Amino acid sequence: MHDLPPLARFGGLLATDLRDVTSDPSALETQGFWAVVADFEGRLVCARFGDVRAEPVPPPAPGGWRGPTAGEWASSLDRAAYTAGVRDVRRRIAAGEVYQANLCRVLSAPLPDPAGADVDALTALLALGNPAPYAGTVRLPAHGVEVATASPELFLRRTGRTVESGPIKGTGRAPEDLLEKDHAENVMIVDLVRNDLGRVCATGSVTVPALCAVEPHPGLVHLVSTVRGELAPGTGWPELLAATFPPGSVTGAPKSSALRVIEELETAPRGPYCGGIGWVDADRGTGELAVGIRTFWIDRGPAGAVLRFGTGAGITWGSEPEREWDETELKAARLLAVASGVQQTTGVQQTTGRATR
Repeated sequence: MHDLPPLARFGGLLATDLRDVTSDPSALETQGFWAVVADFEGRLVCARFGDVRAEPVPPPAPGGWRGPTAGEWASSLDRAAYTAGVRDVRRRIAAGEVYQANLCRVLSAPLPDPAGADVDALTALLALGNPAPYAGTVRLPAHGVEVATASPELFLRRTGRTVESGPIKGTGRAPEDLLEKDHAENVMIVDLVRNDLGRVCATGSVTVPALCAVEPHPGLVHLVSTVRGELAPGTGWPELLAATFPPGSVTGAPKSSALRVIEELETAPRGPYCGGIGWVDADRGTGELAVGIRTFWIDRGPAGAVLRFGTGAGITWGSEPEREWDETELKAARLLAVASGVQQTTGVQQTTGRATR
């Protein structure tokens, strides 16, 4: 809906009064409150807003969001193609080409009312049906950005010179579903994130305060670790993003090899899925970017509008193709039900992420 005003929501804050839009990450070191969307493929949109105030996500309005019907979703990789991709990654691991690679697929469905489609209305549904610590919305229709995320994963948090990342690896319906493979996968990505942060942090400052903590989320559990460091003198957001993007948990290890595997096996661009979505308060030297998982975005074209959503899994030597497909289904099921209007959104315990100004 191109006549809707630009806005961004993060952690109980609403940002309006758009002042500036740029693709230059050095803007995040200047002044003001910025909403940030970085596509997996590298496109960066930074939007500075003049009015930022505390305002919770409003309750869903009747008829506020008309999503696709549940049966209309199509996947960029079907079950056969995805499981074949898992076997392909395992062959590459056996050949020593890569240790781990994240294999993803993008789900798409046409929106029944393109002119009335508003990601902020979808955000209201997600806040009830799938509350998430790093939920956020960025609505910039004139710049091709209409994103609503229910991300559970911290990509980068910055407080002054301290930076922190919270990589997720390992997913199950309950803690007992988590396998030794999940723990090994998490430790491998922690090493990658330590290396990434080490490129811009002071020598010896990178630590791992938490390793493989079990964290509950609606409908599933994750293994989450914390990696922290102190930025070296002369480094800021441009250097931090260059050193760490795309996030290690949604690429693989070694990252360069995993990115090559992803490019060869995946058939659709990830866009904001698996990128970075969040906010930077340049005046206060703070910021919080989520990994763009559990994320919806609207693609508009002459023929109408399509809602997209990505899902994936980290593939290691211990991966079983059918189990990995099931993991992608588990990650998507609840969110697709919310977007299609068939998820019951009452009685869900809410969690909150806070953007402190």
